[in-house]
Amino acid sequence: MARTTIAALALISATAMAQAQNPAAGELNRRMIEGRAVEAVIWGMPAVNYDLMLQEMLTKTDGKVGQVIYWGRPLDWHNQTLTPNPDALYFMAFFNTKDGPVVLDLPPGDKDGSFNGNIVTVWQMPLEDAGLLGADKGKGGRYLILPPGYTEKAPDGYIALQSDTFGGYMLFRSNLKSHGADDVAKSIAYGKQMKVYPLAQAASPPPTVFTDVKDVNYDSTIRYDASFFEHLDRMVQGEPWLQRDRAMIDPLKSIGIEKGKLFKPDDATKASLDSAVREAGAWLEAKYDAGLPPFFSATSRWTNPGPVDAVKAAQESYADPNVYPTDDRGMIYTYAYIGIKHLGAGQFYLISIRDKDGQPFDGSQSYRLTVPPNAPVEQYWSVTAYDRQTHALIKNMARASRSSQIPEMTKNADGSVDIYFGPAAPAGKDANWVPTDPARKFELMARFYAPTKALFEKAWVLPDVEKVGATVGSGATK
Repeated sequence: MARTTIAALALISATAMAQAQNPAAGELNRRMIEGRAVEAVIWGMPAVNYDLMLQEMLTKTDGKVGQVIYWGRPLDWHNQTLTPNPDALYFMAFFNTKDGPVVLDLPPGDKDGSFNGNIVTVWQMPLEDAGLLGADKGKGGRYLILPPGYTEKAPDGYIALQSDTFGGYMLFRSNLKSHGADDVAKSIAYGKQMKVYPLAQAASPPPTVFTDVKDVNYDSTIRYDASFFEHLDRMVQGEPWLQRDRAMIDPLKSIGIEKGKLFKPDDATKASLDSAVREAGAWLEAKYDAGLPPFFSATSRWTNPGPVDAVKAAQESYADPNVYPTDDRGMIYTYAYIGIKHLGAGQFYLISIRDKDGQPFDGSQSYRLTVPPNAPVEQYWSVTAYDRQTHALIKNMARASRSSQIPEMTKNADGSVDIYFGPAAPAGKDANWVPTDPARKFELMARFYAPTKALFEKAWVLPDVEKVGATVGSGATK
């Protein structure tokens, strides 16, 4: 038996004996573990969110780090990532720079294709945006991810991005002209022009491997149980400590997570960790349910996608030594993933969790959203329904969204579009309908791709969603 293992067993035995002799001390220790574990969940949420996605790829698909997985059709409920976009084709490339810089070689936009991309660290801190409204301005480019502590000069011809973690990933949204089979095929072919390879092989890059995962039950929703800490431990073991996070070293050590040591909590500690992660989850949910900052007016039910200070801090790489909004960051990554360097340039999001009257959206009820004409976008807009509890696409639904890419949607005489949400479509409105599960609550996200200033100047306003009556039968409402 290794000396470190013997020492660890001796420590556990001594702790257990001390607790047996002093029950009050044992209770204090339990409370300390739970309290520190709660803080660890809130702090570690974006890294665990990242690892959940990575592990789904490694365990359920043939994809590997340094390759590309993609969804070969617009996303459906089999993709259980957090609030994904079902109106674009997703390509994801996980990378690791432990063996040296990695190149993400991305194609230029043209009449046959374009993309909106984001490149982030393990902590989902944005390094840069790519694509039409990213650093390459649609011309394509070779983005070079540099590992922590890299001191060599980056070669010419690259867009160099200095990362503070070894791992990270890119989300590449290949834009769709429509959901038709021909346009989907063109979007896939366009996305497959990207290349991922080590800088060391740049002179003769190996072919990039693409794996279609459209039929995989890809579930990276947050697990509010003790397994959360297994993902967190994996991140601690594989990544360097960041200067801003060194205050977490001892608290994590007290719950059994320590760099270079095996994480193997006993049954009592597991029970405390289970309790802690549930408590943290409840607190973060209450924070989200209290509401994000309203966007169009003080009474609007459409809110910003996250607290403004948290978004700003991440975009600035947490450069301000007096600001580190880990509470708000933790909340954001319970319902979303990826980080955007220039939010509002390539895309912008709005969230609604309540109807016009302030009531939570109920999947057994029917609602209407009227999207005014002349939406402030150069690409497209969409509205998607998600499961309120998991923040993923609602399971077993035929579709999750409606967007300006759907030509069969019926328009009103003034050019506006009515979108309906509920368990059944109003008569004659199937093309404008998003189905919901009558047994579950839901939430909405509106997306604006290549938004124009009319959105931010509030010259164009998305009205609140209105309840139109409880469903009484297929194709009918009260």
